[in-house]
Amino acid sequence: MKRKSLAILLSAVMVVAGCLAGCGSSEKEPAQAPAESQESQPADSGEKEAEAPAESSGGSNLEESLALFDQAVASVMTTDGHPMLAPGVTFDVPEAEGTAEELDKLDDSQSAKWHFYEYLDWDESQDAQFPASPADGSKGKHVIMIVHGAHAWTTCFSEAFEQACEAVGMTCDIYDPNWDQSTQDGYIDQAINEQPDAIGVIPVSADHAAQQFKKITDAGIPAFCVNTTVNADAMNYVMAFTGPNDWYQMRTLADSLGEAMNGEGGVAYITHNVDGSPYYARCYGPLTELADKYPNIKTLDIQSPGFEAAAVKQVVADWITKFGDDLNAIVLADDSDQAIGTVEAIKAAGRDDILVVAAGISKQGAELVESGDLYMMSYQSCQGDAGLAVRTMAEYFNGVDISRVSYIGTDVVSKDNVADFTPCQW
Repeated sequence: MKRKSLAILLSAVMVVAGCLAGCGSSEKEPAQAPAESQESQPADSGEKEAEAPAESSGGSNLEESLALFDQAVASVMTTDGHPMLAPGVTFDVPEAEGTAEELDKLDDSQSAKWHFYEYLDWDESQDAQFPASPADGSKGKHVIMIVHGAHAWTTCFSEAFEQACEAVGMTCDIYDPNWDQSTQDGYIDQAINEQPDAIGVIPVSADHAAQQFKKITDAGIPAFCVNTTVNADAMNYVMAFTGPNDWYQMRTLADSLGEAMNGEGGVAYITHNVDGSPYYARCYGPLTELADKYPNIKTLDIQSPGFEAAAVKQVVADWITKFGDDLNAIVLADDSDQAIGTVEAIKAAGRDDILVVAAGISKQGAELVESGDLYMMSYQSCQGDAGLAVRTMAEYFNGVDISRVSYIGTDVVSKDNVADFTPCQW
């Protein structure tokens, strides 16, 4: 398989968006101190006006779409005051230290083991199967977004997706399978039957995504993977991926944690949903970063109690009893309910020496950072995630070259800078 570098920047010719056509949501019932190996590359700032493709027959609709795009990029903001349709960021990809089969035999604490989880890959010989851009403008296009499941984050994402679609002249429907794989598969079939201009999916399972995206692409519909990463088999059928670089964010957060711990102590991990890409990134990203740079920091335990505060509180309480003073830090996959349960357990035990970091950023998480109960969290813009997905779809419809992989920006949020990221998006 030919490996592709992620350092394929967005086209230097960027176009823009403002708020005209409506976008109706249809949530249906079941039916920075980066790691050294990663060099971020900012995509184009979006300040240049795009020109219509030389052979485009988009006409006035394309011209109106380009004007809409321009307006939206300049004016549509997130709740915390950042551009919602900001250009994406790309990353250089280091060479793998072996085949997927060879790396899988490595210990979980070795970063090389997770190479093919961390870095997106595909077979470029498959690219010819993707439908060519109509290059006639985003205005009037209808897209379907199939999210993964009910959560406050998902509600925020869905509302932002609607807003961004409206800004570039597109309409949309949003389907929520509530974390059920078979229901999401059913929505894939339903969406294909409706023949929209594009389909976006936040996969419930990274391992199951290949057949989902293959079905969409085989139907001649542009398929966009959003928010959660997938393996090479799935990427072979994905027009473009947009979303957070969870691995980079969590490695950066782990660097700050390792410094705060002076390179010594024990860490325990509360994970995301097992088998989804955030599960691997938010656990093994920080775990391997600490193992590589701070060998005297030990992993004490990894647990997956879900997102209920009470369940997380019990796990943390058990850790405090079991590990005592050896428990010096906790890494969380979520800064809302997981963080609330963790902080409650720590306070109940009378401990004030346990550092807690989390993937963020929710209102609860920001409040915990402000109070000092949460040491740090990553900045992961929910609304920016939705905006980048819509931006990429609109660029495709407008005939602009799009990056195959494009990430939202990130930062580390602490008590010193939390005001720069509030009011929170969810």
